[in-house]
Amino acid sequence: MSTTPQPAVRLSDLGPVAQLRAGRLTRRLPQLLVGLFLYGVSLAIMFRGDLGLAPWDVLHSGFIQHVDVSFGQAVVLFSFVVLLLWIPLRETPGIATVLNALLVGAFADLTLWVVDRPDAFAARIGLMAGGVVLCALATAMYIGAQLGRGPRDGLMTGLVRRTGWSLRLVRTGLEVTVVLIGLALGGVLGVGTVLFALTIGPLTQWMLPAWVVDLGTPRVVEPSSCPG
Repeated sequence: MSTTPQPAVRLSDLGPVAQLRAGRLTRRLPQLLVGLFLYGVSLAIMFRGDLGLAPWDVLHSGFIQHVDVSFGQAVVLFSFVVLLLWIPLRETPGIATVLNALLVGAFADLTLWVVDRPDAFAARIGLMAGGVVLCALATAMYIGAQLGRGPRDGLMTGLVRRTGWSLRLVRTGLEVTVVLIGLALGGVLGVGTVLFALTIGPLTQWMLPAWVVDLGTPRVVEPSSCPG
């Protein structure tokens, strides 16, 4: 078996103005928008599969049991709640941060309007598995566009930077917390939640190199989760 190390994924750590000045916007902006669209679709088809949701979506699905908003509106609302938590962490939002907060939930609601829950169990399994794979692809596209982090990822990396704790510890702590709150509210937990938690990181890391737009100011980054 070969022991040759894989080339590192190289991402640039830039502020919003520098992100625009870095160039290649005709490639990066469309890639970002398509990635965010696919991410919204991935949330919706997992929701329609009804076999378990991503950890943050367990919270969203529980919240809508008590408040008269749609699933996508809950995604948008919690995105901005999370952005408020960036303030004490001194995280700087990027272009993708704002677009993520505004668009992913809207794309999810649009997909839910088009796609119904199938009766066949095999079709529901397909929606669940397809949602996870599609989320990984969407994450690779959105991160690779190098226009900033999503609200939930920024919360995670901000906590890592401020506390000195490991990325794995912070991510696990956040996801366990939101799942528990979501369950207390009546959220949807199932095999899809476990599948998402176990596979989204490896799948995203595998897909990411194909989508990173080289800006010439590298910083090695290990992708951690779906954009949120």
